[in-house]
Amino acid sequence: MTGSAPGTGGRGSDRGAATVWAAFAACALCVVFGAVLMLGQAVAARHRAGGAADMAALAAADRALWGEAEACAVAARVAAAQSAELVRCAVRGERAEVTARAARGPYRPEVRSRAGPGGPAGPRQGLRDPPGLPGPQRAPGPPGPPGPPGGSP
Repeated sequence: MTGSAPGTGGRGSDRGAATVWAAFAACALCVVFGAVLMLGQAVAARHRAGGAADMAALAAADRALWGEAEACAVAARVAAAQSAELVRCAVRGERAEVTARAARGPYRPEVRSRAGPGGPAGPRQGLRDPPGLPGPQRAPGPPGPPGPPGGSP
């Protein structure tokens, strides 16, 4: 035997190293798992705030003709029903713009949403299709009345 203690198998300095590596690996997995849970909680809070803001904006736009006070009161009730709070509410004509905040753990994201009727060109008012793309497609309608016999007059 050359320099090893009896009963150690020749590796006296490595005894218990696997336990240390396993402990470090377990700690690293716990940190990663905690980070994933925190990210999931932040995403859930953002989605809750977005849904509450969208629904509150629709409710406010629905009541816009009844006045801003009534529209914003309805929007606040809708946001509260979604476990969120209404931060800001503005009604201009038939359009409503609201900001909702949802609290989920340490995260408190705010999301802004607008709702109301579209303009004369619909919801795409002021927007153009990118070059190379066809314009809006329309379904073929019923055929029109037949023309005069023999073609055009």
